[in-house]
Amino acid sequence: MDKKERRPSSCCTASTDHRGGRGFSPSERRRTRSLNAPSPVQQFGPCGRIMKNSAMVITVQDPASQRLTWYKNPLSVLVIKKVRDMSVLPPFIQLVRWLIQEKSMIVFVEHSVMEDTMLTSNSGFMEIREKLKSFQDGKDDLTDKIDFIICLGGDGTLLYASLLFQKSVPPIMAFHLGSLGFLTPFKFDNFQQQVTNVLEGHAALTLRSRLRCIIVRKNEDKEKPPLNLLVLNEVVIDRGPSPYLSNIDLFLDGKHITSVQGDGLIVSTPTGSTAYAVAAGASMIHPSVPAIMVTPICPHSLSFRPIVVPAGVELKIMLSPDARSTAWVSFDGRNQQELCADDSLRVTTSIYSVPSICAQDQITDWFDSLAECLHWNVRKRQKHFEELSDLTHSKYDDALDSTSKDNYLLTTD
Repeated sequence: MDKKERRPSSCCTASTDHRGGRGFSPSERRRTRSLNAPSPVQQFGPCGRIMKNSAMVITVQDPASQRLTWYKNPLSVLVIKKVRDMSVLPPFIQLVRWLIQEKSMIVFVEHSVMEDTMLTSNSGFMEIREKLKSFQDGKDDLTDKIDFIICLGGDGTLLYASLLFQKSVPPIMAFHLGSLGFLTPFKFDNFQQQVTNVLEGHAALTLRSRLRCIIVRKNEDKEKPPLNLLVLNEVVIDRGPSPYLSNIDLFLDGKHITSVQGDGLIVSTPTGSTAYAVAAGASMIHPSVPAIMVTPICPHSLSFRPIVVPAGVELKIMLSPDARSTAWVSFDGRNQQELCADDSLRVTTSIYSVPSICAQDQITDWFDSLAECLHWNVRKRQKHFEELSDLTHSKYDDALDSTSKDNYLLTTD
């Protein structure tokens, strides 16, 4: 983790009240189960203890205590809509008008939205167009300008919001108006009440970790800063257009772990475990679990299974000395870069997570998405004994009826 990175500053925090903060009785406040283990104690047995070094002591927060808290009223909101989808336009206009007129908020949109011909031909949009503020990706800095983000569309809108903020990210509320919607838990039908609840601080958070990826070039100008990106889903190293196998070396905290021979390698966050990684045979990890998943793509080894490593480690990926071709790297499907000999890709967990607002809570939202979007564990129910008994008797009776009918025909003939 880069020591030069500073802690994020915004007008919201994730509440750390382990009592739940909802006025429950002491018996109701006790938690017997949690996604994460309780915070580690300092002492183990009569003699053993953790070294007294704050940098080495990791405190694991109970996910149920992560709730949104505004320490001043949010004034500005960034609305990101799915592109090239006319069905999103009416909800977009309705939401933006309501935020301006009813909530008196400053609304930011992409510059392309202001010039969208499908919107400029809409009289309802033209009434509020002059009250909107716009920005251009890559040119305008949104740091400390946005208090709150609303996404209208699919998972790509949330990934785009993550890309816009390469340090501290404002809370994101994502409405499902796209195709899959694994990361977008909110329905738009009752958006007024749902947005009001969030603005009043009545919301749980899922802190989705991101990967900090740095490409160090051997022959690049030392004065030029290396490429440094934060990704929410995964970083993928593959063979690109080459017909040869990828042959890359994987290091963990400076130690050589293995060489990857195959189509490539996926390094993903827990959020990204249900994206490309799960299609490549990896397990699904809840986004609150502090971990990094390493998944080979079509490896030339039946025993090369995906692995999960602690979030605090640094992975280094380089071409093997005997690699026949270069490799290509992409970050959340964007910014594809060629990785040449002696170049290295450094990957670790960033301190800047993405605070994703839950429609209900961390557990319910995630398992609902697994069921609705991925049809996880969908199968026909096994029949219980009574149904099997009825079915057996029915077949036996049918067989007897058939035999009796045959005997009757034989005697009459």
